[in-house]
Amino acid sequence: MNEQQNNTIHHLKWFGLPRLMPYLRPYLWIFVSMIILGLLTGLVDIVMPLFQQYAINHFVAENTYNGIWIFAIAYALVLAAQVIMSCISCYQASYVETCVARDMRRQGFHHLQTLSFSYFNQNSVGYIHARIMSDTSRIGGTVTWDLMDGLWNMSYLVGAIFVMLRINWKLALCVIVIVPIVALASAYFQGKLVKLDRRIRETNSQITGKFNEGITGVKTTKTLVIEEKMDAAFRDTTNHMKQISVHAAHFRALFQTVISFAAYLAISIVLWRGGIITKEGLMLVGTLSVFLNYAQGMMNPVQWVVRAMSDMITVQVNIERFTALMDTESNVVDRPEVIEKYGDTFNPKVENWEPMTGDVEFRDISFQYPDGEEMVIEHFNLTVPAGNTVAIVGQTGAGKSTLVNLLCRFYEPTAGQVLIDGKDIRERSQLWLHSNLGYVLQTPHLFSGTVLENLRYGNPNATMEQIEAACRLVSADKVIARMDGGYNAQVGEGGDMLSTGEKQLISFARAVLADPRLFVLDEATSSIDTVTEQLIQDATQKLMEGRTTFVVAHRLSTIRSADVILVVNGGKIIERGSHEELMARKGHYYSLYTRQYAEENTRAAWQGA
Repeated sequence: MNEQQNNTIHHLKWFGLPRLMPYLRPYLWIFVSMIILGLLTGLVDIVMPLFQQYAINHFVAENTYNGIWIFAIAYALVLAAQVIMSCISCYQASYVETCVARDMRRQGFHHLQTLSFSYFNQNSVGYIHARIMSDTSRIGGTVTWDLMDGLWNMSYLVGAIFVMLRINWKLALCVIVIVPIVALASAYFQGKLVKLDRRIRETNSQITGKFNEGITGVKTTKTLVIEEKMDAAFRDTTNHMKQISVHAAHFRALFQTVISFAAYLAISIVLWRGGIITKEGLMLVGTLSVFLNYAQGMMNPVQWVVRAMSDMITVQVNIERFTALMDTESNVVDRPEVIEKYGDTFNPKVENWEPMTGDVEFRDISFQYPDGEEMVIEHFNLTVPAGNTVAIVGQTGAGKSTLVNLLCRFYEPTAGQVLIDGKDIRERSQLWLHSNLGYVLQTPHLFSGTVLENLRYGNPNATMEQIEAACRLVSADKVIARMDGGYNAQVGEGGDMLSTGEKQLISFARAVLADPRLFVLDEATSSIDTVTEQLIQDATQKLMEGRTTFVVAHRLSTIRSADVILVVNGGKIIERGSHEELMARKGHYYSLYTRQYAEENTRAAWQGA
């Protein structure tokens, strides 16, 4: 094994395994028992050929049945012990593997709930999914099955060598000399197979991605008439997968051939040298049969030990990736004294929460995204009395959601303060803030389940009358009435069984049900037809009474009544004022409004024609 592998093993010893101890500790006694039983099973496997030796030398060679019942009972007891220990150790390995993977996934998912918005912006769903699912599965399997198999095979290997040396050290050396050769060959082949398997997994991920892309983008594929191109790309990727898989299969077949050749070579040596020794009367036939058993049985354990060591090395990557996730700290955290008073996300002290009025102030705010290089907002000040409406407008990608993200405390300001009811929001818990917040996204998300279950996320204790009233307020009741099953209709994964407009209405009703003091509409009506939008506008005028509302607007005609309109361009707030004030200035807002107004009139004329 080279220096790099030795360094990796050392690194694994001191970094990987200690980091896994919190997950192994609850099952430590089972884990230790599993290892002990695995070692004992290996030792029993060593003893079994000795029964064969005794039977041939005593019963066959001497042609007698004296003591055969005692022999049979002893053999049956040892065989039963082997089966029982094997069953128990396998059950324990499965149990520990499942529990460790489960606990790691639970704690990983729990930790994800505490991370800030920026983490999910910077890391893809596939990356996070692989850490929580694939890495934990690999770790659980390696620290149980690979470790147990490695120890079992190691104990068998050491025990077999010891027994052979005790019986006839000269003949034992003839067999043992093959072991290092097999070990080196196994290390070489295992290293190659690990690389090939890694390439196979990477290519398989590409196939999965292309398959998913082909299904989800089928409309685009057909409208662009690129079916042949997509099919060719998929065919090339699968051909590449086939080539690597065939190469790996050939390599694995060659590996098995080498191991089989080594085993037959060991048997040939035993038959040759052992036959001479037996013919000379220096060894009994039963003893020769023991050597044959050990010579044949030693080759696979060498292979398994090398594989287990290789897996323990390669799983280091999985350990590092998972622990890196667990070591990631949120960019937005409550102070210890805040947690002490108000509790945290999973242990809230609701009795200490103050009621929210809804006065909002941005005081000398400057902000730079964690992965950005320039200030998005500099020395921004804005006071919003409770019950007022602030609209934020601008072109796509202008940075309209930045202020909303700071208000919701998805990000911390680089400098300055965001105050609610005169207090810095960092002096109260995030959960207190979010419990008083109603947020309707531009791209709505519904959880798998029924319409009713999704609505109850807004208020788990809401009565059916309150739910129906909230739905009527935003006209969601009409959509729900058309569904097969009504409130008990399934929405599908992410709400995929509903149209975007239907999802938006249900999402809107869910936010209404929460009865928030702060209301955020992030281009919430951009995915809804004009008729439905008008219904929502009528309802939201009543809903926003007494609530502080921030509207990230796409259609400027919907925010004419806002108390303050902020115009964002290039991540900077370039204009502010009421609709009348901004129109009178004939600046950026005036250009946006008149252009959109002309487009809407043109579209209406075409529809009328």
